[in-house]
Amino acid sequence: MSGLLALLDDVAAIAKVAAASVDDVIGQATKAGAKAAGAVIDDAAVSPKYVQGFAPARELPIVGKIAWGSIRNKILILLPAAMLLSVFAPWLIAPLLILGGSYLCYEGAEKIVHAFGHKDPHSKATGDPAHLEEEKVKGAIKTDFILSAEIMTIALAAIETDNLWTRAAVLFVVAVGITAVVYGAVALIVKADDVGLLMAKKGRFSITRLLGRGVVAGMPKFLFVLTWVGTAAMLWVGGQIIVHSLGQLGWHAPEDLIHGWAVAAAGGVGAAWQGIVEWAVTAGCDGVLGFVWGLILIPIVASVIKPAMAAVMPK
Repeated sequence: MSGLLALLDDVAAIAKVAAASVDDVIGQATKAGAKAAGAVIDDAAVSPKYVQGFAPARELPIVGKIAWGSIRNKILILLPAAMLLSVFAPWLIAPLLILGGSYLCYEGAEKIVHAFGHKDPHSKATGDPAHLEEEKVKGAIKTDFILSAEIMTIALAAIETDNLWTRAAVLFVVAVGITAVVYGAVALIVKADDVGLLMAKKGRFSITRLLGRGVVAGMPKFLFVLTWVGTAAMLWVGGQIIVHSLGQLGWHAPEDLIHGWAVAAAGGVGAAWQGIVEWAVTAGCDGVLGFVWGLILIPIVASVIKPAMAAVMPK
């Protein structure tokens, strides 16, 4: 009997350790995912455009194909690459984060410049629908790969453990969780107008029909706001990543300067608002820095990086 009790105690102890490990993985995955907010919001804001011009019946299948390509990118390519990086070249994480942050800054600044500059006429999808769908999905998965690489690198840098298996588990949870959140949201966004139209036409109650008409009328405005929220998030998170990563490489001046401004601004308000003001000033400074850096990168990308990539990429 005593042997059985000892065995049960051992099982209970193992279960507690396992539960603690699961909690640690989920907690760290949540924290790491939050750190990648800018890239996640941008992914959700960008993805709906890939279903524009297709029949409503093909919208969810297209989103599903992109989501499947995204999860393959993260788990089969980016997760192993991140693990190898953390083991053999951890010193590369900060430079890669700066590179990824620069990409976010460039994308955010380029969107703003494009919005206030010339606007290309919106072309509708023409030609063989199956071929066009395949090309759209391929293009979306390529774009997602860049954003996913940034997400996984940010997540890797946010993990606070030396245990290799815990690190891998956190990255796996981040990969699956973020993909589900992003493309679940994209699916809801692209079908919201269809659901609203159905409610407006066939709703049994007047409030249902009114709500449906509101959804149909409000979706273009929602997508407009989502695009600008994603742009602001890219600039803020991109600037924040660069400032923090420069500090990790030994140059603390930008981080210290922004922190000093934030603390000084927070000191001028009541205690209840100090945390909010300090965060807002820090985020604002990071966003302005990200925008300025993105403006600097626009001509460099146009005249140097894009021609170089076009020269080496297969046509």
